[in-house]
Amino acid sequence: MTTLSDEITPVKRNVPWLGVVLAAGLVGVGGFAAWQHSNLVNLQLELKQMSREVGSLRESATQSDRQMLETLDVLRGELDSTKKKNQESVDSARAAIRRQADQITARLAKRQDEHSQKIAAEIDEIKTTSEQTKTALSAKLTDVSTEVGTVKTDVASTRTDLERTIGELRRTTGDLGVMSGLIATNSRELAALKELGQRDYFEFTLTKQQKQQRIGDIMVQVKKTDPRRNKFTLELVADDKRVEKKDKTVNEPVQFYVVTKSRVPYELVINEVKKDTVIGYLSTPKVKLTAQGFQR
Repeated sequence: MTTLSDEITPVKRNVPWLGVVLAAGLVGVGGFAAWQHSNLVNLQLELKQMSREVGSLRESATQSDRQMLETLDVLRGELDSTKKKNQESVDSARAAIRRQADQITARLAKRQDEHSQKIAAEIDEIKTTSEQTKTALSAKLTDVSTEVGTVKTDVASTRTDLERTIGELRRTTGDLGVMSGLIATNSRELAALKELGQRDYFEFTLTKQQKQQRIGDIMVQVKKTDPRRNKFTLELVADDKRVEKKDKTVNEPVQFYVVTKSRVPYELVINEVKKDTVIGYLSTPKVKLTAQGFQR
């Protein structure tokens, strides 16, 4: 059985160890307290330093804000001034543009009025000219109608004269014994033959003093004239052949062939014989021979 004395005894025997532990604990607590105190002091110092810096920042920030506000006020004033100046410039520009537009409108209106007056004057002039032209054209048409009527009458008369002249023309046998074409005895009848257009005609006047003269596509030379008996003598050259037509009479068809040109005879007619001079014409066929055949 355990007694109280027995329980106390072990405690007494452990007292030295417990003291050591307590002493160590007290030293640790003291050290920790000292460390905590040191940290607290440092923290207080840091807080004071931060407080001073915050105060400095507040003072700096306030001064900067004041400068910024002052700058904003200046800028606001300059902006208002610029707006005012810009508005004045815009108003001035608008007024200038309006004045210029009014001037241009006035000039255009003046030009339009002048142009309208000019056009009106030209229209009046054209109307007047048109009336005058119409009157002149009417008179001209009347004159032309009269002239046309006269021309028709003249043409009808000419046709009648031509038909009558052609009716008076005669045919005769030429010096080669071939029936001739229609024979013209004067310039009026020759004009009628040309108008008829059945043959080609070449008028000429030749003298004895002339050498051979080309008439159409032949050569002719006067050898002799006898005005008292209306006779003459000619020398003809055709196809490089020389032929003399001797003692022929006025209005007698002098016939000859140009073999290289036609199978129908050429005819030379002298209408008038004077001293050393003969006047007449050469009549040749319309259709001519060529190396390839016929040619008109």
